[in-house]
Amino acid sequence: MDWPGPRALMNPGAGESLSRRQFLHIAAAGAAAVAGGSLAALSSCDPGTGPPDGELTRSPLAMPATLSVVAASLAAGPGTAKIAEHEFSSAWLFNGLLPGPTIRARQGQPASIHLLNDLAEPTIVHWHGVLVPAQADGHPLYAIDPGASFDYAFPIVQRAGTFWYHPHAHHLTAGQIQRGLAGFFIIADGEEDALQLPSGPREILLLLQDREADAAAAFSYAPTTADLRTGMLRDVPFGNGVRLPTLEVSGQRYRFRVLNASQARVYLLALDNGASLSVIGNDGGLLPSATDVESVFLGVGERIDFLIDFAAFPAGTRMMLKSLPFSLPVSPDGRYPQGLEMNLLELVRTAAGGANDPPLPAVLSSVPPLIPSGAPDRSFVFQSTDQGHQINGLSFDMNRVDEQIPLGQVERWFFSNDSALPHPVHLHGSHFQVVSRSGGRNLVLPYEAGWKDTVLVMPLETVGVLVRFDRYRGIYLLHCHNLQHEDMGMMLNVEVI
Repeated sequence: MDWPGPRALMNPGAGESLSRRQFLHIAAAGAAAVAGGSLAALSSCDPGTGPPDGELTRSPLAMPATLSVVAASLAAGPGTAKIAEHEFSSAWLFNGLLPGPTIRARQGQPASIHLLNDLAEPTIVHWHGVLVPAQADGHPLYAIDPGASFDYAFPIVQRAGTFWYHPHAHHLTAGQIQRGLAGFFIIADGEEDALQLPSGPREILLLLQDREADAAAAFSYAPTTADLRTGMLRDVPFGNGVRLPTLEVSGQRYRFRVLNASQARVYLLALDNGASLSVIGNDGGLLPSATDVESVFLGVGERIDFLIDFAAFPAGTRMMLKSLPFSLPVSPDGRYPQGLEMNLLELVRTAAGGANDPPLPAVLSSVPPLIPSGAPDRSFVFQSTDQGHQINGLSFDMNRVDEQIPLGQVERWFFSNDSALPHPVHLHGSHFQVVSRSGGRNLVLPYEAGWKDTVLVMPLETVGVLVRFDRYRGIYLLHCHNLQHEDMGMMLNVEVI
């Protein structure tokens, strides 16, 4: 089989691939590096301090710093990440921070963001879920070389929501995110302001990832043969770069904006005491109305926005935000399979209280439904086989246009998963509405209402969406957000005309 390989290990250029012999040699070298403790040779990161003896302990969840969108500067470069008390890992960071600084914006503001590449390889930043001109979207065509910079300028045209940013260079996305490059991008507007949702210390941004426990390996990127097939799955949860985080909460309502920024892992979020999550938003902002659920599937790239009222729990209560176990129709072999039960974030109720928040209205937001225009449907089949990861039998070619979409036209698209692996499907340049799911879970889940930019397509599922590009013309991307699948070719160019 011919697997596309990481750009860092090959000559750059679209459409290149590694032979089976080359691929297995690289995978073996990665395994040897891990066994020999020489991860730096493959990851370009020095090993960090090791974990303490005995059982791992929990550390306080760290909140990211903030930048204003109107005058933001990001420098991507090597740095040191604190993953626990007295433990540090070498990483690649935005502005030396983990996560990268949260960029905050308001609808109508002009964004001005300067990116400096202090890495030893090309990079470019994609604003995931943010509607921007094609030249500002972080397409790998615009990747900048080491030492170069890129200036982004675009208006904030959309409503409030939880978005994020991360590298998107061809063949290099997985490694750069794994090494620490990711951050939140939060947009506010008057509609959301009127709801008086929890803010300040009661607005919790939680970037979830699964990593190795050991500080020397936690941020390294040396994927095995199995990793490149199933996606890189590990067994220790990190929140905002902190291993096994814990958070003290008062007896008030809290807002949790949760992002799955993992390599491949799907989470099934729930509280260990069975209390419900009051979901108010997802990828594209507020839902039409709040929905109480016991659990939430969260694929890579997806976000979920929910409330928990801790007034219902006595002081001293300890609870856990978990990922519940689940199974797939066909479970690929692996050390840390999908559906692994994980304790993501410990929540500790203190004796502190505070004023009650106003009740939520029955209607949170107006989300007009899209109406099909009568244009022909489009089908995209996501396939993972011995030939690699493809869409409609094609591997990504940066210089090939795969679909052309008229600006303003509402279309029905179908995403079909023809493999045993989950595929979180992400569309750049627009949002869509999920209208159907057949096979697998066989229903549209209540928290998938409203606007989405990423939808989880489990094995043997077909998901129908309505999509309309109504802002900008140009070339955008459609791809699987399993980062190994994406880097290895599960991506298409979509041109809005």
